[in-house]
Amino acid sequence: MEKKMALAALPLLAAATACGAGIQNKEKPNVILIYTDDMGYSDISSFGGTFTPTPNIDRIGQEGICFDRYYTGCPISSPSRVGVTTGMYPTKWGITTFLNDRRANRRNQSNDYLSAEAPSMARAFKAGGYATAHIGKWHMGGGRDVKDMPQIPEYGFDEYCSTWESPDPDPLITASNWIWSERDSIKRWERTAYFVDKTLDFLARHKGEPCFVNLWPDDMHTPYVPSQEEYERSGKNGWWEKKVNFIPVLAEYDRQIGRLMQGLKDLGIDENTIVVFTSDNGPNPSYKNGRTAGMRGQKATLYEGGIRMPFMIRWPAKIKAGLRNTETVLTSLDLFPSLCALAGIRAESGDFQLDGQDMSRALLGKQKQRKGAMFWEFGQHFVGKPLPENAYQTRSPNIAMLEGDWKMLINYDGSRPELYNLKEDVFETVNLAEKDPERAKRMGDACIAWYKASFRQHAGELQPVPEQPKP
Repeated sequence: MEKKMALAALPLLAAATACGAGIQNKEKPNVILIYTDDMGYSDISSFGGTFTPTPNIDRIGQEGICFDRYYTGCPISSPSRVGVTTGMYPTKWGITTFLNDRRANRRNQSNDYLSAEAPSMARAFKAGGYATAHIGKWHMGGGRDVKDMPQIPEYGFDEYCSTWESPDPDPLITASNWIWSERDSIKRWERTAYFVDKTLDFLARHKGEPCFVNLWPDDMHTPYVPSQEEYERSGKNGWWEKKVNFIPVLAEYDRQIGRLMQGLKDLGIDENTIVVFTSDNGPNPSYKNGRTAGMRGQKATLYEGGIRMPFMIRWPAKIKAGLRNTETVLTSLDLFPSLCALAGIRAESGDFQLDGQDMSRALLGKQKQRKGAMFWEFGQHFVGKPLPENAYQTRSPNIAMLEGDWKMLINYDGSRPELYNLKEDVFETVNLAEKDPERAKRMGDACIAWYKASFRQHAGELQPVPEQPKP
């Protein structure tokens, strides 16, 4: 095994052959999951974005299918990644917010890493005969002062190349214990190109066998450092979150996704490769909700702007081009069973019950509606603390439930009940909890009951943090 590889109006909500020999239906497709970091719902043009044209990313949806009602499993990095990896609510694995140092994790009642006993989509694909690789951000354990985490191969990956928030970061992109450093061999503005190169190299070396690849870039997470020239011009003046830098970073990200898609054609594997494009959570900054199509909230909130993501899937051999689904509700937890179904392999989960549903029919452009409600949890460590002045956009209740068009938000202690009809009010401006108390009571009770039954269900006891020596 190789260890390393050197809505102001929300209008859109309404609305080469393999190996040169042609596609054989019995061949298992390659699967590439592009899990963008902190990309807002309307960053890209095909979901209403106006920042800069994104023709290469848009083409994934144009040559496949776009879904307008896709949700991430949590509005912040670590639990979102746990959700898509395991097909289970991250709350059940005791990952409640972004993984930090051990003391901060305890304050947040969070474990330090995802247990290696948890189900893993990569492990299921590996058992199904796939070569597997993780390329890019990990953030499910490792980094800072956490040294006892499982290694990435324990989750089913043959090869990996990861950033500093991981068990074994690539030294070319981790000269310091932080998101980036001017001393990195691969500069911040070269990261996505580096990850695309690694992905294409892995696919080339494994041509002729099916591949599963997590391509999890750092973009579009801050800091926005567009180029060496811009870095030298602006220095360290602390304006790396400004829109003036965001725009060229987004344009470069689009260009690199274009390189990836062209690379698939050059390798002759384009037709029988499933490419999924989405984001881990909502944006920060949101530029006054310009990155959420006007929807309320952002990263770290359970409002639509924090959990509703752009989603596209492309598979020329099986998916008709130019489709758009405005009705079917998907969640990132569905990807585990659904992609396994598309690949014709078992969604192996051991002794655990997946929370995601097999929505493969919908991914193929056919009619499929989900069963039952969906739930989210984030921010229990905020409950009872004073609300900031901008709480309307940046602080939601810590549990949410979606049942059809009805969405309920409430704190685990029963405070701050909020009820919205998303069909009539996707911007979540009119709280109907007092006007419809019976529905609010039923859904609020269901939220709290789910939370109590789920919280750290499979996580075990949190380990104590040793006392630090006094200076």
